[in-house]
Parts: sequence; C-alpha cells; structure tokens
Amino acid sequence: MRVIVTIQHPAHVHFFKHAITELEADGNDVYVFARENEVVRDLLESYDIDHEILAGESDSLFSLARVQATYEARLLARARKIKPDVITAIGGPAATHVAKLVGAKSVVFYDTEHATLIKMLAYPFADIICTPECYDGDIGSKKVEYPGYHELAYLHPDRFEPDPAVLEEAGLEPDDTFVVMRLSSWDSSHDMGQGGFNDPIEAVERLEDAGATVLITSEVPLPDELEANRMTTSPEQIHDLLAYADCFVGEGATTAAEAAILGTPAVYVNSLSLGYMQELEDEYGLVFNFNDEDRHARSLEKAVSIIENRDEETWQRRRNRLLADRVDVTDVIVRELETVLTTDPDRSTVAANAD
Repeated sequence: MRVIVTIQHPAHVHFFKHAITELEADGNDVYVFARENEVVRDLLESYDIDHEILAGESDSLFSLARVQATYEARLLARARKIKPDVITAIGGPAATHVAKLVGAKSVVFYDTEHATLIKMLAYPFADIICTPECYDGDIGSKKVEYPGYHELAYLHPDRFEPDPAVLEEAGLEPDDTFVVMRLSSWDSSHDMGQGGFNDPIEAVERLEDAGATVLITSEVPLPDELEANRMTTSPEQIHDLLAYADCFVGEGATTAAEAAILGTPAVYVNSLSLGYMQELEDEYGLVFNFNDEDRHARSLEKAVSIIENRDEETWQRRRNRLLADRVDVTDVIVRELETVLTTDPDRSTVAANAD
C-alpha cells in the first residue's frame, strides 16, 4: 500500500508519527509532505521522519490562501508520480482534493467543530472522516467515531513515558512548582476574531506571585518582560514538561488536552469552545474551560487555586479513569487507513497485502 501523509501543524507530526512507523514496518510505502508551520520541520527531523516541505509559512488570511494553493498544487504533482492508494491528513482540504484527482482514497481526522472552512473544503471530498465520539456535528455516513482524542495517538501510556531529565534541562528541581503557558497566534482560519488572555504579562505575574515558575511556549513574539520565561528546551520535550508540570494555563486547545491526558490539570483560556475540551472537563475534571468575556480573570483564579492546593493524587486518579475509557488512537489511524481500501473492490488486494 502506498500512503501519503500530509502535515500542516506541529501537532500533526505527533499525531501521525507512530502510525508512520507501524505502516512502514508492515511493508507499506509512506510519503510525508508538510507545510512549514512553527516547528514542523524541527519535529520531523528530530523523529527521523523522511519528508518534503512543499510550502512556507503564512502570516495572514490572505497569505494562508496563497500558501495553501501552492501546497496543494505541489502535492498534486507529487501524488501523480507516487500514485498513492490512500492520502490522509488532519483537516485535509489539500489531501481530499488531491485524492479525488489521482483516484486515491482519503481519510481525514478532525476534532474541531467550529472550523467551517474545513467542513466546506474537505468534508465533501473525503471518503472517511474520523472524529472522537464527543465531536458535536452531523457529518453523515462518512463519519467514523472512536472513543478517544487526537492526543492519545502519541500520549497513550503504551506510546509515551515522560523523561525526568527534562527538569534539569529546563533549570528546574524535582520539587519545584511550575506552570507551562501557551500563547496562540490567532492567525488560523478558525481563530480569526477570537481571543484568550487580556494581558499575558499580568497573567504571568499572578502565577509567579502564587509561587510558580512559568515556562512559556508561544506562537508569537513575546514582550520583552516575558522573554526570560520562554521555554529553552527542544520542541519534542514539551510533553515531558507537561507531564511534570503542576498546571497548564493557556490559549491552545491541543496543548491543554495533552496536559490533561498526562494527568496535569489544564486551564484553557479561549473564546472558542470545543466538544472534546468540554468532555475533558465534564467527564474527567482534567480541563477547566474559560470561554466567556471574563475568561482572563476567572481562569487565573482557577490556576492559582490549583497551584496553591497541589493534589497530584486526584489528577492521577482522574487520568487513570480517562485511560480506562479511551483507546490508543494510533491503532485507529492504522486500522482506518488499511480498511478504507476494502470498500473499493479494485483496491481490496492492496489492503490484504498490507495486513
């Protein structure tokens, strides 16, 4: 089986990395194409994933359209030579369009209900759309639900064990209280007009006053006052830090969900609400969502409370319950990529040979 995997965000690297390894170990040919975005290139190289960057970064909605068009045209050119059986992506307008043009199947994974452009541009062309069970939206017969979250493709305990050496590399002692903070750029198509913290400087000061060291990972340039808080560890170590942090506080849903799955309470500060984030709060009490106009003040009150009342046993107990309910999502990825071909008689022998 010939598989094309498309990557347009750092989280996509993590999502697909174990599936790529398993597919290749099973004798399949896997081709990875990416769009430059934040640390995508660094992550692909650090995980030794052979890849090709097809387009650069964007800094506005207009440039995003131009970059995306370039990316899709170049992906089409590569796919015509490769003749893939299946193309996969998170979101995936380019993947689904190119798959139709070259006669391949397309499998899309998605968990963001408010991304209307993805629904308009990708869903109509996809063969399979895989979502967590908590996804709030009617996709129709193409939808395949699974009991999990994207982050369980790489943070399930069968896939990941945190390395305590990260603490020393970050200049921390094992008993230090620290918070990981994430600041977003708000330039994605589904983030336009949204917001998180009113004042990141004031947020950091509140957390530090509560006794925490604050380590910041940011998609945007930091004010001079916060440069000393910037994380200095390598990008692939973010999950090790999250696992040992006392709290995550930030604007990024992916990082908040990652923290929760690792047993670290997450305070999510974003005007957008998401089905899986709400489930992580309502069902497991590992995320605290602050989406209203007073999100800045209320989120910091919650974060300070978590820091001042450290209770690791409670968070680990909640995490264990989550893991008992949910699956290793890499298994879902591999299964769907292999079984989508069996729906097409002309490709059924390819799927059989991939078992």
